[in-house]
Amino acid sequence: MAIYIEMPKLSDTMTEGTVLKWLKNEGDKVETGDVLAEIETDKATMEMEAFDDGIMHKHLVEAGAKAPVGGKIALLLEKGEKPPADGAPAPEPDKPKAAKADTAAPTAAAGASVSKPASSAPAAKGERVKASPLAKKIAKEKGVELAGLAGTGPGGRIVAKDVESAPTGGATVKAAAPVAAMPAGAGDQKIALSGMRRVIAERLLTSKTTIPHFYLNIEVDAGPLMKFRAEANAASEAAGGPKFTVNDFVLKAVVAAAVKVPAVNASFAGDAIIQYGGIHLSVAVAVEEGLVTPVIRDAQKKSLREISEAVKDLAGRARSKKLKPDEYAGGTITVSNLGSYGIENFSAIINPPQALIISVGAIVKKPVVNAKDEIVVGQRMSIGLSADHRVVDGAVGAQYLAELRKLVESPTLLLL
Repeated sequence: MAIYIEMPKLSDTMTEGTVLKWLKNEGDKVETGDVLAEIETDKATMEMEAFDDGIMHKHLVEAGAKAPVGGKIALLLEKGEKPPADGAPAPEPDKPKAAKADTAAPTAAAGASVSKPASSAPAAKGERVKASPLAKKIAKEKGVELAGLAGTGPGGRIVAKDVESAPTGGATVKAAAPVAAMPAGAGDQKIALSGMRRVIAERLLTSKTTIPHFYLNIEVDAGPLMKFRAEANAASEAAGGPKFTVNDFVLKAVVAAAVKVPAVNASFAGDAIIQYGGIHLSVAVAVEEGLVTPVIRDAQKKSLREISEAVKDLAGRARSKKLKPDEYAGGTITVSNLGSYGIENFSAIINPPQALIISVGAIVKKPVVNAKDEIVVGQRMSIGLSADHRVVDGAVGAQYLAELRKLVESPTLLLL
């Protein structure tokens, strides 16, 4: 029986995908589980597996071309079978179909997180505004100018929740005019945005322009942590176990501090704040195309060793493009560590819809004053907090960092 292979939905915000490379050529035998192609989504490049056996009869979308989610991209036949009459390539596969209806935002169950789709930039002056009928009706009632809103619906369309969270009373949200880049000249290189880079740009712009960030920073004594790590690694190696990194201890401390201060493990939901029962830890991992944040589920239930094993596994598969879609969605707190790059301190941009991101710098030796008022060589590490002020107040952020400092400076507490 002829089987059309369709563009799969490989991420929660994916509306189209790019076939980067066909790994099964026309005429090749295909078995269930074989990798057919490499697909670039809005978040990563992933492998597409076969769910049926047959012969790869025809690629309906060539390598390098795009297709909407659900669009036909290849035809699979049984041996000796003739193609159906409609076996011609689907028309215009690189143009995604418009969404048919307004979609409501998914609701989050207790103890779980839902990733929101990436939003578009607000429409430029004179450009047609894409909005659902319900969004237009609410905008008229509230006196909100649609042209100034960023849409989070399919294809960047403005939906009801975008209007409901906008200022009322005739206020408008005006988009700043984009500043044009200098034109490319001789010797310059123009690099097309990948799907991942485009989504990173959109989400970070949305984060910085719609989330009221505030920042807190502390410097902690990393001496006890370094001593404890050396002792733990010596004992682990003697028992044939793995070595722990500084980041493993930091991740465990971030989670343990959130257990003590649960108000930071939350998201802003328009007319409510959702405080999650489970701490789903997103860990920023640099990959060739940009940045991904695989998630350690229910990290509050995991030991130091389990967190260490999980982050190594997720980071390795992120770099080899083996992550599954649900492994980088649904985080509730993010940690970004640039210490290995020699960065001493920085302030990170919040990963929406989360309310908190922790930035971790390198451990550096510097002169410090000890308890006896003596100047000695100490080891210090800077930790930054970026928070959504709609969810987390300054005092709550300070309380969280105080708990984090206590755990980093007394690392034996992480084993309790």
